[in-house]
Amino acid sequence: MRTSLQWIKDLVPGLTCTPQEYMDAMTMSGSKVEFFEEFDRDLDKIVVGRIEKIEKHPDADKLVVCQVNVGSGTIQIVTGAPNAQEGALVPVVLDGGRVAGGHDGTRTEGGIKIKAGKLRGVPSNGMMCSIEELGSSRDLFPEAPESGLYIFAPESGVQPGDDAIEALGLHDTAIEYEITSNRVDCFSILGLAREAAATFHLDKKFPYVPATGDSDDVNNYISAEIVDDDLCSRYTARVVKDVKIAPSPAWMQKRLRSQGIRPINNLVDITNYVMLEYGQPMHAYDLDTIAGHKLSVKRASDGDVFTTLDGQERNVDHDTLMICDGEKQVGIAGIMGGENSMITDNVKTMVFEAACFDGTNIRLSSKRIGLRTDASGIFEKGLDPNNAMEAMNRACALVEELGAGTVVGGAVDIYPHKREGLRIPFEPDRYNAMLGTDVDRETQLQYFKAIDLVYDEATNEMVIPSWRQDLITYADMAEEVARFYGYDKIPTTLPKGTSTAGKLSYKKRIEAKTREVAQFAGYSQAMTYSFESPKVFDKLLLAADAPERNAITIANPLGEDFSIMRTMSLNGMLTSLATNANRRNKNVHLYEMANIYLPKALPLTELPDERMTLTLGFYDEKEDFFDLKGVVEELLSTMGMNEKLSYDANAGRPYLHPGRQANIIYNGKVLGFIGEVHPLVRANYNLGERTYIAVIDMPQVVEQASFDRKYTPITNFPASTRDLSLLTKKDMEVGEIEAVFDREGGQYLESYELFDVYVGAGIDPDYKSVAYSLTFRAKDKNLADTDVNEAMDRIINGLSAIDVNMRS
Repeated sequence: MRTSLQWIKDLVPGLTCTPQEYMDAMTMSGSKVEFFEEFDRDLDKIVVGRIEKIEKHPDADKLVVCQVNVGSGTIQIVTGAPNAQEGALVPVVLDGGRVAGGHDGTRTEGGIKIKAGKLRGVPSNGMMCSIEELGSSRDLFPEAPESGLYIFAPESGVQPGDDAIEALGLHDTAIEYEITSNRVDCFSILGLAREAAATFHLDKKFPYVPATGDSDDVNNYISAEIVDDDLCSRYTARVVKDVKIAPSPAWMQKRLRSQGIRPINNLVDITNYVMLEYGQPMHAYDLDTIAGHKLSVKRASDGDVFTTLDGQERNVDHDTLMICDGEKQVGIAGIMGGENSMITDNVKTMVFEAACFDGTNIRLSSKRIGLRTDASGIFEKGLDPNNAMEAMNRACALVEELGAGTVVGGAVDIYPHKREGLRIPFEPDRYNAMLGTDVDRETQLQYFKAIDLVYDEATNEMVIPSWRQDLITYADMAEEVARFYGYDKIPTTLPKGTSTAGKLSYKKRIEAKTREVAQFAGYSQAMTYSFESPKVFDKLLLAADAPERNAITIANPLGEDFSIMRTMSLNGMLTSLATNANRRNKNVHLYEMANIYLPKALPLTELPDERMTLTLGFYDEKEDFFDLKGVVEELLSTMGMNEKLSYDANAGRPYLHPGRQANIIYNGKVLGFIGEVHPLVRANYNLGERTYIAVIDMPQVVEQASFDRKYTPITNFPASTRDLSLLTKKDMEVGEIEAVFDREGGQYLESYELFDVYVGAGIDPDYKSVAYSLTFRAKDKNLADTDVNEAMDRIINGLSAIDVNMRS
């Protein structure tokens, strides 16, 4: 399957990616791209020029000297093209530009650079081009001469100086896909545009198809019947009268050329266009050649001989499906029409046909006859019969849009057994279990909605459109989740069941490394009960409607103090710290790796979400909030998670000190929290000293951690340092300042360090002074003062934008 990238972008307006980015993303989401070809590769500085004057070359009989208006002025070009004529609008490559190849059609890697020079002693400042020199051919541009310059038609509307490549529709890329046969919907531009929109999370804008047809009735012109409905599930036909054959508009010709199809005329081009756009082959008959104005879909007889459009006689048999009129055969269904009903320039009234034939029969018939066409290649994959009338209506809308004729009102539509969409139960947990992922229910529904699957909330089922014939069971639905979630994001897990592989799972390795870091930082492991008392929520100052209070009640508890499953890990940690404090143990640092139990519904209808949680807690008169923050950052750095880390001071957690708490944010999501325990909570646990707590959700760490490391050698070049003393409002977080450093510091900013914070004499009471040391270093050179000064200027401007001022 081949598509024009520009055509896809027209249907998905927000798509702005490069061909390589498109290829990578579409391949990862399941629409494998084999390769792409940029039509404008090696084409540069090519504009439209008008030949104003032609003179004979003084020293060459076969050369002429042309004065060419290229918009910005008139240049002189020497050419030997036999069709050069005054007033002609032609492609002109300017001095220093490039063309794709020679006039013989061979394409040169990297193109051919055109330079100003002399031809037989006469200056020539560019070159006028043939279509072959632009990397295309007369197969796609039949109006181009066999030998000579390409000349734009007067009705093209181009002017001197216009981009000639744009005018020819060559600023485009052909994308070649390897589509599996079960994805017949992707053998169309609309199908692949739908996939592109879902892959890039963008809205699609498919063409509007208005109602068509005059007050006349199609039944007054044509009738149809399906005799062998086992081989034809649907047959539709519409009539167009007052046919006017003419060239197609430029936009349609450009799109057809981008698909490798040569434009012929408006009627032929419409059928080709709709086949590409909808993946539905169509055929047109001259109504005056249809005997009895009736069409029948039925098997041929053994020994029949039929002459197809290409003038060849074909032997057909009883297993070949034919389109017949009242007297004769007029087409081989799904393969090729007949010579006896072909559209000619004298056609007055024509019949459009769009049908759905049995794919297996078309494939076998095509093989027996020895004739395989674009249409048969599509039909043999098994089309959706519901697509036939949509394609028919689109074709008729294009007929009216292009002024190719008058569409007769109504349509012949024979559809004996309507195909309905399948219904598959929506089972998000089952999909996750199969994939080893943790994609939430709403995200999965968003994936399905993006590809036009409809969720029936009343029955908890996904309604599958008839054109998605590949979606049959839950495994197919899981595949849809996997490809839009990202195969590269699915975590590696050990196979279930017995295994002789002597290696921890990825999850266990993360947990082991977490324990290692905590112990390295001086924390001792604690183990507490998963059973708790409902009273702990009051001790932690949780509101009456706090979600943490929705705990699972144990059916046969040991007592009230062990009657629920914990929904948070703070009580166990604070109890352990209080026990140590009561026993006069100084400077206690503890960590715990344990599950919390979050019910999906109460009363329980399924197993709860058991989430592994890391809890760090300590009291130490020599350490504070920032020491704990350092441990958290060391842990995440070890897991390869330091680049997208930030903090939000507006955590709003009642059990923490209101001015000394923060949510830990990674990659835009809350990973956990950190802070000093609220004084009232400390009193509830009999903790006299300031106590600090950090809690991290380990499943998110497992999902985003990476042990991949990239070695960066130590540079031999010296560093350059700058100190900044800044005046800012007292309530501004230094993280906002450091964000400016990261954003504006550029490639040479190696590090920065806060070394002073001052509040007091000489400073407005509402302000504070902070001082940073910034280090700049290049890996490949000694830095000049200008390199550092430019970075500092950007930083200072960025700080000014957030109301941070330099101190003199």
